[in-house]
Amino acid sequence: MAKGYWIGRVDVTDPEAYKDYVQANARPFAKFGGRFLVRGGQFDPVEGEARSRNVVIEFKDYETALACYRSPDYAEAMAHRIGAGIADIIVIEGYDGPQPEDT
Repeated sequence: MAKGYWIGRVDVTDPEAYKDYVQANARPFAKFGGRFLVRGGQFDPVEGEARSRNVVIEFKDYETALACYRSPDYAEAMAHRIGAGIADIIVIEGYDGPQPEDT
């Protein structure tokens, strides 16, 4: 079964208020088994427009990733993010099929 992911791109506009969001989102992420694969870090926007912060969170499957986003716990956390940053977030199903062969 393919894993599920959140991919988030964020411009933090109020760093102090954004800290409250980071603290509040720990509860739903732990509850739904979310695991950070990317949380900030160095990046190079090689194509398109970028935001200042990038995040990738892995879940056991797509349904769990969606359930976390739609949960009351995350809605509570998200209330802290509104006004503290501008975010693009997608929930996406991972790929579990064949891969290109090494050359």
